[in-house]
Amino acid sequence: MGRMPLKNALFLFGAALIWGVAFVAQSVGMDYMGPFTFGGIRFLMGSLVLMPFIYLRGRSEKSLPGEEKYSAGTGRTIAAGMICGAVLFAAAMLQQVGIITTDVGKAGFLTAMYIVIVPVLSFFITGRTSAKIWVSVGLATVGLYFLSIKDGFSLERGDMLLILCAFLFSLHIICIDYFSDVDPVKLSCVQFITAGLLASAVALVREGFQIRFDRAGIICLLYTGLLSTGCAYTFQIIGQNGADPAIASLLLSLESVISVIAGFLILHQALSPRELLGCAIMFVAIVLVQLPLKSKEPEQAV
Repeated sequence: MGRMPLKNALFLFGAALIWGVAFVAQSVGMDYMGPFTFGGIRFLMGSLVLMPFIYLRGRSEKSLPGEEKYSAGTGRTIAAGMICGAVLFAAAMLQQVGIITTDVGKAGFLTAMYIVIVPVLSFFITGRTSAKIWVSVGLATVGLYFLSIKDGFSLERGDMLLILCAFLFSLHIICIDYFSDVDPVKLSCVQFITAGLLASAVALVREGFQIRFDRAGIICLLYTGLLSTGCAYTFQIIGQNGADPAIASLLLSLESVISVIAGFLILHQALSPRELLGCAIMFVAIVLVQLPLKSKEPEQAV
């Protein structure tokens, strides 16, 4: 496994940093508007960030490295973006509603379960997996128990929504991988527009699209819309260009750690020792599932 260039690592860490702190902005933003209103504005703002980049790149005569492999036409690009956008809408809205009643740090770790869930879903698609995946799933289950299960073996409503959100984000990752022939920036822009319009439509019906304009609320919207949705995704694309996917995923998973730190520093949300133990076990599972297999270790058909 080769070393990742410093530039790539910095871009990926930047994306993880932005996404980790975004949990704080998403939590605070709920004091000023409903979750669907917040999501609708966030995703539409994110699409606006990417539009100038797409326009300027279209006017340039030079192609970006690797751009020639994106052979999909406009029709497939729009269809792919709409499908991914619908899944992203469902996942993000479950996360946004769940974070209302769940601490920022816990929300970050429960959402990060997608890194464990994706290989499991891949197993049901391909029928092949490795022993370390099942070990990771077992560790994540134990961590989830300490993190979420309270006295009486009950899950909080917000925890359940975030677990379902993690499954949908896993499905979203698989969808993105399926449409690998589509330009990722154009795909991202279309999916943001789709998710934004869906969230806005629900917001009009359920919330009246009402916003309490306040400096803190506007800052939360700007952060999640411009930075978390628009810029961080672009950082991810630049960082993963030519990088080892396992190392890239590991760096991106640091968003869960950053969310705990941000929740403590900004919102003063301290997790109990039991919940911190759950976070630690889940992080071990997240790291383990992303470590590459040794070349001599064959995949096991299960």
